[in-house]
Amino acid sequence: MKYIGGKWKAVILIHLIEKKRYSELRKACKVITERTLSLQLKEMEEDGLVKRTVHTGKPPLKVEYELTDFGKTLIPLLEAVARWGRETAERNKRIKVVE
Repeated sequence: MKYIGGKWKAVILIHLIEKKRYSELRKACKVITERTLSLQLKEMEEDGLVKRTVHTGKPPLKVEYELTDFGKTLIPLLEAVARWGRETAERNKRIKVVE
């Protein structure tokens, strides 16, 4: 649970199943504050789940995030949790599920 515990790590990780630029990730996770997103990404990078790549050259600076091979081992778990959440929400009619 150290690796994926907390309110936002699983949400961030599921968005990183596909590589994303920081700005894309920020839009996908708009309910997460920028500070929290940055801190969570840093923790997951230190834990070896996420790889951060900085592309230098002409401004603007481009930063991309993606799952490491170790992080990719979580994909089946993340997909199962997301599927369970959708099914539970539909069954309880709590929220409208958007694919």
